[in-house]
Amino acid sequence: MINSQFPWLTTIILLPLLAALAIPVLPDKEGRTVRLYALGVGLIDFALTIYTFCNHYNLQSSTFQLVETYPWIPQLGLNWSVAVDGLSMPLIVLTGLVTTLATLAAWRVTQKPKLFYALLLILYSAQIGVFAAQDLLLFFLIWELELVPVYLLISIWGGKKRLYAATKFILYTAAGSIFILVAALAMAFYGDTVTFDMQQLAHKHYPIALELLAYTGFLIAFGVKLPIFPLHTWLPDAHSEASAPISMILAGVLLKMGGYGLIRMNMEMLPNAHIHFAPVLAILGIVNIVYGAFTAFAQENLKRRLAYSSISHMGFVLVGIACFNDLGINGAMLQMLSHGLIAAALFFLSGVAYDRTHTLWMEEMGGMAKTMPKAFALFTAGSMASLALPGMSGFVGELSIFLGITTSDAYNPAFKVVMVLLAAVGLILTPIYLLSMLRRVFYGNANPELKLEKYLGDVNPREIFITACLLLPIIGIGLYPKMLTQTYDVKTVAIANQVRHALPVIAQERSRLYSERVTAPQLPTHQPQSLLGIVQPIPGSR
Repeated sequence: MINSQFPWLTTIILLPLLAALAIPVLPDKEGRTVRLYALGVGLIDFALTIYTFCNHYNLQSSTFQLVETYPWIPQLGLNWSVAVDGLSMPLIVLTGLVTTLATLAAWRVTQKPKLFYALLLILYSAQIGVFAAQDLLLFFLIWELELVPVYLLISIWGGKKRLYAATKFILYTAAGSIFILVAALAMAFYGDTVTFDMQQLAHKHYPIALELLAYTGFLIAFGVKLPIFPLHTWLPDAHSEASAPISMILAGVLLKMGGYGLIRMNMEMLPNAHIHFAPVLAILGIVNIVYGAFTAFAQENLKRRLAYSSISHMGFVLVGIACFNDLGINGAMLQMLSHGLIAAALFFLSGVAYDRTHTLWMEEMGGMAKTMPKAFALFTAGSMASLALPGMSGFVGELSIFLGITTSDAYNPAFKVVMVLLAAVGLILTPIYLLSMLRRVFYGNANPELKLEKYLGDVNPREIFITACLLLPIIGIGLYPKMLTQTYDVKTVAIANQVRHALPVIAQERSRLYSERVTAPQLPTHQPQSLLGIVQPIPGSR
């Protein structure tokens, strides 16, 4: 581990939270001062994040860096322990970018502005804390803290069914969080030492039954957040009722917490159980891809169509995690980061359209390309990125995952062929429902009953700036992926090797148990058959 002299991470995490506590005393009635204040805090924290990682982070190391550990509640064994590595660092940068842009996107919020921006800053701190926490109990507490601002931001500033959507969100995610606590306690209290330190927990040797139970608990909790079918139903409701800035954060950052948790907890800390569950993750990923794409095509509400599109795209993350090779995990990380940018841009632009039309129903729109040509151009660019057009980040992420599953020597050829063919169905449907969305919203005959707010007009400079800040890295990553992959490549290689090294151990244990059961001579060591009987031997080469 690389220890930092100055508490950079603690400062980055706590700055927005402490700044939020000062908002109630700001002398501001109309909300203009608090908007500038919140935006300034977001920019300062984002700039501090970039400075810290540029000057105090080594891209060539797979170990944890900027390690900061302080006793917090010794009686409970709870420490304030934070650090970053290749998994968390790029996600923290994504959090800073999307949340700061969401603050700027919320410029027209006039209802209870002090409370709105205070909650936004608290959410900012909680999101970074989730990615940086290295104490499992601290991780759980911050994970829970993040739920409260999101619930309030949807229930107060959402649409007509905001209370239903917010309640559904809090019930699903809070219920899922219970499984994190149960799994954490089971892992912490196993053995001679009680610890919540994630690095020490990762080096404990658990019985396979305990690993499988803990893995199942984490999978349910993170599956709600990702979300994985059938734990996904809160997401379309939350997106359709949340305001555009909150949808940007939901799609851009919060869903990525589920993917991060699956790699950090399920894969890195419980590699033996991951060997058993990987085929299940792959199948669930395919279900997400196909189900999300078909359901998105059936949606008439603009934001619900984009929400189901997110569910489909998150399925590729599951497939990448199940690949057993660094190419697949690398693709899963790239897909998460790419989708965070693309989804944030599309949900922001859907909010721009709603501001002008006061409707999200595509049947009530039409012909908007003539009155809003700039919005049409930006929406088209975001849609092209989402359907994985070559030259944009979405293409690179999905291509890496396809290459990861096809070159994986962990599965037999028949299983891989079926996986690729079904995933290709999602790839075919994605441009269909996205281009259909563009046609219905921006082309065709204009709805005579639709009265665009003329004083708003086409997208303004602020809205162009927000979209450009998201589209430029999308194009940059698409043209030169290494600018992003080099931030986590060393770490994904280390995790893939760790999981692959666990395979012979599982194989030997299964061979021993089987030979004892049949009272026959020791069987030759072989690679394990998965729960579905589709894993084949893995050669020593990567």
